[in-house]
Amino acid sequence: MKKTIFHKIVDLYVDGFRNMTIGKTLWTIILIKLFIIFAILKLFLFPDFLSSKSNTEEGKANYVRTELINRK
Repeated sequence: MKKTIFHKIVDLYVDGFRNMTIGKTLWTIILIKLFIIFAILKLFLFPDFLSSKSNTEEGKANYVRTELINRK
């Protein structure tokens, strides 16, 4: 059975990740940092501001529309 180019590429990456030693630790650190950036910091630094202005999607859209038009 002949392997396609897709299968060859997948095998290359699978073998590369399987044989990693230091790389696994580095990828773990990268994933932990990304989790901290996107999950934890979002909770504390970026509150849901539009929810305090309106409960409906239409109300939120109207608020954004008026702020874009009236803000100078």
